[in-house]
Amino acid sequence: MDQSISILIVDDVGTVRSFLHQTLMHLGIDHVREASTATQCVKSCEEQHFDIVFLDIELPDGDGKELIATLNEINPSVNVVMVSAHSTVDNVKDAIERGAKGFVVKPFSPKKIAAMLKKFYPDLELA
Repeated sequence: MDQSISILIVDDVGTVRSFLHQTLMHLGIDHVREASTATQCVKSCEEQHFDIVFLDIELPDGDGKELIATLNEINPSVNVVMVSAHSTVDNVKDAIERGAKGFVVKPFSPKKIAAMLKKFYPDLELA
């Protein structure tokens, strides 16, 4: 199985990005890029095809949930996973209705991230 899944992490908090980046590297995913704003996220997605985008809901220059439609337009096959500390039922429902394919609550564990990857890629061999 091809392990070259490409992932974009979008979060304005550096420690969250690096924790998720480290987690993905430990799981054997090498193609990981980061963005800290909605603008960077859209630009990255226009430049490169990502399989999964871990997207924070609250960004300094936009609402992550409003970005979902844009990302799905750029790349209809992208799996957008919302990441938020605020996992209210409304937030989750709203994100899913807007086209997100998953939701991860902060603080997240490596196990949660692995489970999310397996959800999209059941055959993926994780480290």
